[in-house]
Amino acid sequence: MKKLKSPLELKRLQDRLAGRRKSGKPSVAICGGPGCLACGCEAVYQAFAREVKRKRLSGKVEFKLTGCQGFCERATLVVIRPEGILYERVAPKDVPEILAESVVKKKVVQRLLYSDPVTGKKIKRESEIPFYKKQKRPVFGNNGLIDPHRIEDYLAIGGYSALAKALFKMKPVKIIEEVKLSGLRGRGGGGFPTGRKWESCRNAPSRNGTRYVICNADEGDPGAYMDRGLLEGNPHSVLEGMIIGAYAIGSHEGYVYVRHEYPLAVKNLGIALRQARQSGLLGRNILGSGFDFDVKISRGGGAFVCGESTALMASLEGKIGEPRPKHIHTVVSGLNGQPSNLNNVETWANVPLIITRGAKWYSRIGTKGSKGTKIFSLVGKINNTGLVEVPMGIPLREIVYGIGGGIPGGKKFKAVQTGGPSGGCIPESLLDLPVDFDRLTEVGSMMGSGGMIVMDESTCMVDLARYFIKFLTEESCGKCVPCREGLDRMLDLLTGITAGEGKAGDIELLEELGAVVKEASLCALGGTAPNPVLSTIKYFREEYEAHIRERRCPAGVCKALITFSIDPGLCNGCGVCARNCPEEAIWGEKKAPHRIDQQKCIQCGLCRDNCKFDAVLVA
Repeated sequence: MKKLKSPLELKRLQDRLAGRRKSGKPSVAICGGPGCLACGCEAVYQAFAREVKRKRLSGKVEFKLTGCQGFCERATLVVIRPEGILYERVAPKDVPEILAESVVKKKVVQRLLYSDPVTGKKIKRESEIPFYKKQKRPVFGNNGLIDPHRIEDYLAIGGYSALAKALFKMKPVKIIEEVKLSGLRGRGGGGFPTGRKWESCRNAPSRNGTRYVICNADEGDPGAYMDRGLLEGNPHSVLEGMIIGAYAIGSHEGYVYVRHEYPLAVKNLGIALRQARQSGLLGRNILGSGFDFDVKISRGGGAFVCGESTALMASLEGKIGEPRPKHIHTVVSGLNGQPSNLNNVETWANVPLIITRGAKWYSRIGTKGSKGTKIFSLVGKINNTGLVEVPMGIPLREIVYGIGGGIPGGKKFKAVQTGGPSGGCIPESLLDLPVDFDRLTEVGSMMGSGGMIVMDESTCMVDLARYFIKFLTEESCGKCVPCREGLDRMLDLLTGITAGEGKAGDIELLEELGAVVKEASLCALGGTAPNPVLSTIKYFREEYEAHIRERRCPAGVCKALITFSIDPGLCNGCGVCARNCPEEAIWGEKKAPHRIDQQKCIQCGLCRDNCKFDAVLVA
């Protein structure tokens, strides 16, 4: 594609590419997100390539490998357009039938449609499936429309129109004012107003006029992959937001700090950067405006603490990734001591929407203090795992049951943790809580970057707190005493409680330690680290007390506090438990009740997991 030298040339190209998309030609979008990759989507894509060639359909049907389309539980996903038919769990063997029936004959392959788990009804269109129907996806929805390796796909849906508008129709201060009016808050965890941050960075004095724009793609929360999904599936939306932000604050140099464990995100972003430079949308004299800006990729070393702004910038400088006191904020003195504006992937991807559609449109979505939508990774004990985008203020219940489809196996919902490993656990009594920055903080959790882990009745909340504190202890940079020593001591206490060694006063000591770590830690990561403990004590104190006073784990998880036995009245002697026991601790005659040798039993729980008659009891 030739270099674009003006907004007029960009508009003409966009119109031409959009016209091709509206031609009515059948289009097949194969999801290429993390879940679908794990389920073999590349083999499905290759099967389409072979079958299109074999049936001589080249030029008559368009097929592409897109980014993540969200519904990871049903991978591999295939969407047929313009009809909007969604097929789930597609395998290479299904491709000839899809092409022959849906593309050529315009018929539906019933067996590949989504089936409602309650009614059993087959649902044809993507937009009518509850998982999608109850979402609002202005940011993430375009993932399913474009091939991230083709800038033409992004231009065809209006990509870079916001950049042209910002460069040629808006002054930098007007752009900042628009972002302020929109109410956009940082999606990386802190929720700081984005426009105010930009304004502070633009107004901060610089020794030589240098200012930096940085994208935080270090996403280190267990179970979270929202930023990965955006960066892999629609890197140009993030890049466009960064260029607009750079123009607004007066920056000419930008960085994307991305996790080393995200090779596909790095690859797709690298392709996007190269294509944007070749097209005149990045680099020198962007679209003939006279504005220069370029972006480099920096790969992080995998440290959780580098998600914190000052630690991230220290890592960018080639130093140890550890935070420093924020007596002076990074918008005044950040990377290399210069004013630096850091936002995360999702925040940058919201910017083009605000510039294109306006602050008034954007601010109508969400709540008074939390505008727009939020992308969550919905994982854990939930039927519909995946990436979901919802308006701020949506009740937790709607996410868990309306979109997530409830809890598998008919089990009871117990809690949901929001905000990653340093987020809090929210109980069933608060399921109708509106999800926004302020309400989550009020109940002892936080928005974080968007992790949402659902737990059922089989989850031990004490063991869960121990797991996350162990993670945070290992990821602590160790620079400040409260975080380094406080978390380590909290982990000792939690480990003792789950091992049956808890004693009176441990709960109160955990609360005291948590309060000190929150108040005295150097950075925000240390300041939020006690949340899993404090929230589980607040809402599930009786579980802690059962562990300590009764030497009992109500959820049957903590091995030192449980004993497995077999109810002779329920056991029919099928022998499944014995065959699955790794220690040969189960014995009995065929078709007669079995028994467990307590001396050999290691409390692994495989007998309970494999018994179809609920004959294995936990005490």
